[in-house]
Amino acid sequence: MTERILSKIKDLQSQIPQPATVAAGKLVRGIGLTLEAVGCQLPVGSQCLVQTIDGEIEAEVVGFGDNVTYLMPTEAVKGIVPGSRVQPLTRQQGIAVGMGLLGRVVDGNGNPIDGLGALKTTEYVPFTRPPMNPLIRKPIKQPMDVGVRSINSMITVGTGQRMGLFAGSGVGKSVLMGMMTRGTTADVVVVGLVGERGREVKEFIHDILGEEERHKSVVVAAPADTSPLMRLKGCETAVSIAEYFRDQGMNVLLLIDSLTRYAMAQREIALAVGEPPATKGYPPSVFARLPALVERAGNGAENQGSITGFYTVLTEGDDLQDPIADAARAILDGHIVLSRSLADAGHYPAIDVEASISRVMPQVVSDEHLQSARRIRQIYSIYQQNKDLISIGAYNRGADPRIDMAIKAEPMINNFLQQGMKDIIPYDESLGGMVQLLQKFGGNA
Repeated sequence: MTERILSKIKDLQSQIPQPATVAAGKLVRGIGLTLEAVGCQLPVGSQCLVQTIDGEIEAEVVGFGDNVTYLMPTEAVKGIVPGSRVQPLTRQQGIAVGMGLLGRVVDGNGNPIDGLGALKTTEYVPFTRPPMNPLIRKPIKQPMDVGVRSINSMITVGTGQRMGLFAGSGVGKSVLMGMMTRGTTADVVVVGLVGERGREVKEFIHDILGEEERHKSVVVAAPADTSPLMRLKGCETAVSIAEYFRDQGMNVLLLIDSLTRYAMAQREIALAVGEPPATKGYPPSVFARLPALVERAGNGAENQGSITGFYTVLTEGDDLQDPIADAARAILDGHIVLSRSLADAGHYPAIDVEASISRVMPQVVSDEHLQSARRIRQIYSIYQQNKDLISIGAYNRGADPRIDMAIKAEPMINNFLQQGMKDIIPYDESLGGMVQLLQKFGGNA
């Protein structure tokens, strides 16, 4: 009887799946940002610990070749010696998520860095998720109030839309993002500050974001002095957190600053493991990862909420034909261009309404709203086309009624498009101001 019981127990034990054991390896080479290890066969994306003379540092597998595994540390490389032990990590919990994230600041791995203690969360989500079936997404039908008059009226954003903020350095994109966080009607705001100066991270949280908005916000910070892997993870962590809140039925405003730094981080990693450069030094994997990141935002299924995404894109020398800017413009649902000439003239927010467009605006606004916005845009464009003639006095009043109206309307339109950084102008008030503007200079005539 006892033998039969023992035999049965052995049979049951044999049916229990055993965890795969992965042997530890050792470092054989370290050049620049990349570490090379042998003796451990790990899938790309898995985590491991590298023994150093100062302790252990975490690294991620980013590639392999022959018998060599390429690792990218998540922190500064120091204390590495030849033959250092590489221990695979079997725990892969993912990112801690929950309502306890609100009001907190985390790093690219989702760990708190605000000094407020551990996160009060019990759920975990992976860094990346499989793409959502586009046929189950809800269509974009409702406008999103961002509290900025020029965007609400002239470049209306739909709930679940993905917009690009194209700007050079120092033209007010961070301030505009702060204005949107204060003025939005979204339930949750997720901000990814990736690749920016460390000073700007604290300033954005304490000065631009504001005390009240912080309680419904989550900030993911991966400054410029962190490793390229952490900068890459910073964007993906921010999107994963936004996806969690969307799955809970909430409307999320996602702000990523910046998409260009995300592409640069991927370029550093790809070049370090030997991927050949292509367009202006960017490897092909960069242009494959951009749409994979952006497409994760948007509306969810019928029982879910939405993610309305704003992604800043740095334009080198204000060149909108930069490879990253060109690729981003093709995969986003519209773009808002910030003009350096407007910023230099003290026009804030420095939005160039001529060069900006929202592709879903016709689906989320009334015909009257659309016609009014087009009329203002046309009059503003007429003035800009004849600005040089007007400024040097070469245009004679009365020669063209359209130009005469544009000269009359230009100061009013400029005043309408400007707004203080602390001001919040709701959607309905923005539309009312647009109607009053047209009535002032007879734009409906």
